[in-house]
This record gives sequence, C-alpha cells and structure tokens, in this order.
Amino acid sequence: MTISSAQGTRPDVSGDVDTITIRAATPADMTDVARIYAPYVLSTTISFETEPPSVDAMRQRYHDIVAANAPYLVAVQDDRVVGYAYAGTYKARAAYRFTVEHSVYLDASVTGRGLGRRLLENLITACRRAGFKEMIATVAGDDNAASLGLHARCGFVPIGRLKNVGFKYDRWIDVTLMQLSLRDANA
Repeated sequence: MTISSAQGTRPDVSGDVDTITIRAATPADMTDVARIYAPYVLSTTISFETEPPSVDAMRQRYHDIVAANAPYLVAVQDDRVVGYAYAGTYKARAAYRFTVEHSVYLDASVTGRGLGRRLLENLITACRRAGFKEMIATVAGDDNAASLGLHARCGFVPIGRLKNVGFKYDRWIDVTLMQLSLRDANA
C-alpha cells in the first residue's frame, strides 16, 4: 500500500506506532532526515528555510548538535526513519549553555498517531540526562496548530509571540515561543 502526501507517493509505514523504535541518530540517518524535512521547507511556513538543505548540510548540522553534547533522536519503523527530533544550542553566548532549542519533524505517513509526542517526550528525557535546564520551542507559522498542541500536552507554556519576524510565500509570519523547565521541582 502507498500513501500520497506532500512528500509524494511513499510506502505505507503508518501501521501501529508501537512498532516504531526511537534511538540516537547516526550520520547515516541524515538522508532520511533530509527527505522528511524537505516538504516542510517547500510547502509550509513551519520552517523558515526556503530551500531544502542537502544531505551533507543535514549531516553537518547533526555533527554540530552532537559536538555540543545535545541529543539527536530518530524514530524508525521497518528499518526506515519516519521522524526525528533534536535539541541544539539556544544562543551562542556562554550564559545560555543550559538552555536548548529543539525541533521535531515527522514523515507525513505517521502524523496524527502520537509519534510526535513520543519523540518529544524522549527528547525531553535526553535533555534532562544531558544536564540541560530549559527547553525553548519556537513554533513558526499559522499552519502549525499541531505543534502548539503537542508542546502544550508535553508541559510547554507559551511565553511570547514574535510578530511578523518571518517572510515566506509573500506574507509575514509570527513565531510563538514556548518554554519547558527541566529543573527538578525540589531544586
């Protein structure tokens, strides 16, 4: 069976998300990561990029994230990457070293089945283990209610809105900022 989506016709890998495993990403996964990300760049305001990055560019981003001791995870079903999530440096200044900004992206064939939440929950756990104290979500675009809901369900709270900071598809786009504290409640 195949599914048609913004990503074209793909094998149906949308079965039970319980058959999907989440693991640390490797450089070899970046081909699938680039494939998953490209439709978000080309067809939505969710990404502020206008040209899909090459596999080599995605591999370099992966290396930068891992070099910063931040987590990069992939969701795999039937030996195929169907989603990914990572946390990276929020800002370059040293005082921000315990704060990360993150992203979660899914193949269109597995959206709406709880995989985004599983990936984000695993990423939150990995960020805590790595010693990070705050996570920031920058949720872009008018067409991203799913991401706002996902983050709220995982405990993120809205902390602000940046008005008209992106320009794509001949219109100005807002960004909603959300934050989750990773600190122990007793600390």
